[in-house]
Amino acid sequence: MTGVNDDVPGGRELLRVVGVTKSFPGVRALDGVDLTLRAGEVHVLLGENGAGKSTLIKMLSGAHRPDEGRILVDGEAGLHEVRIRSAQDAARLGIATIHQEFNLVPGLTVAENIFLGRQPRTALGLVDRKAMRKRAAALLARVRLDVSPGTPVAELGIARRQMVEIAKALSLDARVLIMDEPTAVLTSEEVETLFAIVRELRASGVGIIFITHHLEEIGALGDRVTVLRDGRSVAEIPAATGEDELIRLMVGRDLAEQYPRRRPDGPGAPLLKVTGLTRSGTTAGPAFEGIDFEVRAGEVVGLAGLVGAGRTEVVRAIFGVDRYDAGTVEIDGTALARGDVRAAMRAGLGLVPEDRKGQGLVLDASLQDNLTLARLDRDTRGGLVDRAAQRREAAGVADRLKVRMSGLAQHARTLSGGNQQKIVIGKWLLTDTRLLILDEPTRGIDVGAKVEIYRLINDLTASGGAVLMISSDLPEVLGMSDRVLVMSGGRLAGELSAEEATQDAVMELAVRAPARNTNESAREGSDVR
Repeated sequence: MTGVNDDVPGGRELLRVVGVTKSFPGVRALDGVDLTLRAGEVHVLLGENGAGKSTLIKMLSGAHRPDEGRILVDGEAGLHEVRIRSAQDAARLGIATIHQEFNLVPGLTVAENIFLGRQPRTALGLVDRKAMRKRAAALLARVRLDVSPGTPVAELGIARRQMVEIAKALSLDARVLIMDEPTAVLTSEEVETLFAIVRELRASGVGIIFITHHLEEIGALGDRVTVLRDGRSVAEIPAATGEDELIRLMVGRDLAEQYPRRRPDGPGAPLLKVTGLTRSGTTAGPAFEGIDFEVRAGEVVGLAGLVGAGRTEVVRAIFGVDRYDAGTVEIDGTALARGDVRAAMRAGLGLVPEDRKGQGLVLDASLQDNLTLARLDRDTRGGLVDRAAQRREAAGVADRLKVRMSGLAQHARTLSGGNQQKIVIGKWLLTDTRLLILDEPTRGIDVGAKVEIYRLINDLTASGGAVLMISSDLPEVLGMSDRVLVMSGGRLAGELSAEEATQDAVMELAVRAPARNTNESAREGSDVR
């Protein structure tokens, strides 16, 4: 490792990882990784998708075992080597993990999820539900989450589920807390709440390993940073290190431009025209009303707004996933049938959903099957699928997207978040998609993978296609959009050209009208950050 910082913050060493390696079929995920964690510090773990961060975290939480190397944990006699074979082992050692993928049971209540497997008992050995609800309420108050402990998790949106995961981890009274992308689905206000909780834990002597792709969070919260690249720990540096240097260490090269948008000389003909799109509020999401806009060939149109503004609901209605009450959606002047995804696909629309794991991928299917899913009808002749053609097509797009994989037979579940997103986007590149709708396309993705996705956007628009993009990353919206539409309270509050679009201008429109519908979207968590 290079660039070691000897002036480390914090107190007693709680955790030491020495030379750990881990291999999977065709992939060496970790190759001699070192890491230390001290009491009362936030140690940021930084790296591209596929660098080995999640593998290391799963090793510390008992999901994987190292092939080589040692893990040492602080005890009564100081640091001693341990073998973490399960989540129970990790908990006994004082290690709690908030995973990127939620470990919640939707059919159980919030309180039941927080204390799953650890429910308080009465003297007769029965579950003490009153005590469980009381303790859960205290934990929910600690994370500033205003929901009843008796609420089923299935009724919560993504952001609130994340806060329940945090409450669950806090219930363990851990000395080592591992947080894997905890801010990815949180609003700005919720991020500040989380940061306040992390600072309280740090002050109490808890050691925190924090994974994030938001570089601005590192200096705001971290003390030290360990950078992983290609499964190796390449640097340990102060959290105050500049973003350019962090990027260089993470990707192994300088990125000339963070938002490499190639803007068209002029807009082309309208590909998409939305007129008077209206839907009453339902349990599936908030209402929207009178939505009118066009997307022209060769351009990227950003769709910005606050939580509950209705952005995701509008694009789902356009693509035919959800029905709407009134209005029309036209492609090249031809109206699309309502609620007909197949018709939308035949017309050249593609949708990369906000929830890539739940809605964009078949996690236990191969990469080949995922990449060719949207064009299965084209690869089928006489009821038989041309698997050889599928392999050629899938291999070509995987190579173009630089997907890190052991092979096309690998299951989508086993890929890192950034590589999973490349697969979701890649399946639309294998169809005749002319207008690609991207809902949070770079959430949870490292800066290098983001630039690769931006270049794909440029390629699509340069070939005469167009992109409609929702993002809670406002600099991304401003950097990649030719026009920005801003929604507020289920209506379009205004439109800004690239020259007019600033953070202040977008926020002014986003808060102009109060939301008239208080129903929380089941897909909540998107805001302007």
